[in-house]
Amino acid sequence: MKTPLVKKILQLSLITVSVGSLWFVPWLLVWAWIKPLPDTIQEQLEEGISYGFDGMIVYVDQAGKPPKVYAAGWHDKKKAIPAKPQALFKIASITKLYVAVATAKLVRAGHLSLDKSLSAYFPELANRIENSDKITLKMMLQHRSGIPNYVNHPNYWTNPPKNRMETLAYGLDLPADFPPDESYGYSNTNYLLISDLIDKTLGYPHQLFIKQEILTPLGLKNTFGALSEVNLDEVMSGYYVGVDTDFKNEDTGLMLATAADVGVFLRALNDGSVFNPGEQEIYSSIYTYEHTGLLPGYQSIAKYHPELDLVVIQFNNTTNFDGYDWSLAEIIYNRIIAQIEKGGR
Repeated sequence: MKTPLVKKILQLSLITVSVGSLWFVPWLLVWAWIKPLPDTIQEQLEEGISYGFDGMIVYVDQAGKPPKVYAAGWHDKKKAIPAKPQALFKIASITKLYVAVATAKLVRAGHLSLDKSLSAYFPELANRIENSDKITLKMMLQHRSGIPNYVNHPNYWTNPPKNRMETLAYGLDLPADFPPDESYGYSNTNYLLISDLIDKTLGYPHQLFIKQEILTPLGLKNTFGALSEVNLDEVMSGYYVGVDTDFKNEDTGLMLATAADVGVFLRALNDGSVFNPGEQEIYSSIYTYEHTGLLPGYQSIAKYHPELDLVVIQFNNTTNFDGYDWSLAEIIYNRIIAQIEKGGR
């Protein structure tokens, strides 16, 4: 993101928080929740579009039924291209699931140790991360390291980093959020460091390892490690309320995938088929089996519901600063689950 664009977003956020959040937004959320369920998931997505989302994609995979993908709204509203069920989407922090699986595989193979310290893995950072000699790889994976989240750096939004090194720098030379392993604090800095550690350990990019060890065995041909690997026309546009910019052109360094590919991966993660012997036990000790993702213009939910043997992936390509779009997305997601529970598709 360019600095003027970020400043405009922050200005809009103040207006939204001071006016919209106090009246309009809560009532919209209440109405979205209490409104009678429509007959189909497709109708639920159309409702989502009527609430202000520009485009939505939902993948549903319930045991005993063929998987199905639904789409509504726009793939690219400026070009008037309707939403595509097979569009690529920036999955943001859902990427952490793939990185955690890759780490479990490397731990099982003896290439990494969960108990080895951050300072041992990155001696060059020993004096730039507080408690680096006490922070272990396991703590980083579990978000129990106390390492500050780089997005909380006071300059992150007004002077956004231009590359990976600048991004990491925003998480360095800061007081720890808490002593190692004494609390939980979600921090993107943890997984930036873990990705770098995998690169350093293997001698080649972690994205290639993920492709070789996770994507290819699962037959996932529509999951990619970076924006540079894909045709931009296949990427769903991303919009921020009040900003006339398509965020699909912003390279975040995170993964892109179709909803169906994320769904196949999530089922394999939960049924254990993504793992080789001994790996799932390690994974279960370090990370979760579901995730959400949020970037400007992109929000995603990826969950497995064991009581229904059900995977549901939801993508929405509209965000705003005050977060009501996130709350609205969760309401729509939960209503879809309720529809499925009633037997509706």
